[in-house]
Amino acid sequence: MQIPAADGYPLGGFEWRHAPRHAGSRPLAIINPATSVRCRYYSRFAEYLHQHGWDVVTYDYRGIGESRHSSLRGFHADWVDWGQHDFEGVLQYAHRNFPGQPIDVAGHSAGGFVIGLASSAYRIRRIFTMGAQYAYWRDYLPAQRRSMFLKWHVVMPAVAMALGYFPAKRLGWMEDTPKGVALDWARMGARFEDSVRRGIEAEAGLPEAAALARNFRNVSAPILALGTDDDPYGTEAALDRLLRYYSASERRHLRLSPRDVGHEEIGHFAFFHERFRDVLWPYALEWLRGAGLPAGFQGRLKVMPPNG
Repeated sequence: MQIPAADGYPLGGFEWRHAPRHAGSRPLAIINPATSVRCRYYSRFAEYLHQHGWDVVTYDYRGIGESRHSSLRGFHADWVDWGQHDFEGVLQYAHRNFPGQPIDVAGHSAGGFVIGLASSAYRIRRIFTMGAQYAYWRDYLPAQRRSMFLKWHVVMPAVAMALGYFPAKRLGWMEDTPKGVALDWARMGARFEDSVRRGIEAEAGLPEAAALARNFRNVSAPILALGTDDDPYGTEAALDRLLRYYSASERRHLRLSPRDVGHEEIGHFAFFHERFRDVLWPYALEWLRGAGLPAGFQGRLKVMPPNG
């Protein structure tokens, strides 16, 4: 399956769809991957949502997996492209090809961040995120902060600058990554608008990044942001930092310890593993189904009402 991004770049992905005669009564779920994680990683979670009543679309950001069409050496793409063009294109595709169906989004890691960069994000009904943040290094888990800083904010940008892309797959870290994405991650500050698209102006002389930050206010869908205590990226501070941008939404931030659900570890990636089908996936299911939580849910819940 190919989906045109908002600027025409061909994105690759997959669909789980019921027959058209049944589609009108079903919602549609879009799954936004983490940085440089292939959409195939989410296929079992996509099947789970499909079995519970959703049509589902998964896709890869430009330069990754099904959307990598050439060498990444010198290929231009940054986090803004992934939100402003790629996710935006998927939203437009959903609006055209699933008419009348409510659109829900599940975003993993940076997949929860790029939602706010898309101009059509106002169309979204509900949002579930797992470990969603934009990699400000001071928010990393203290016990791992030093090693993570060296890995992602020293080694990664140096290699990306030298080679014109980051060969992460060769290192066993993740998928190979466009230089612009690697540098966005490496240079990220406390406010993302101070770190991306620096020196570029939008309309009326407003810095482009500042205009992008304002776009987050167009998102009114209620959000459940799930974080786990053993996630070195998705700490409480990191999730709260991102959630503050979605100021027009009712935001619920749920913190789980792995032992809350009878496991020793979950971390940043394991939520989407099949072994958590019965203990963690219902959190996403109940939220996307009706903005609720499973009966007897575990964890610590913080509610942030819409500002104003």
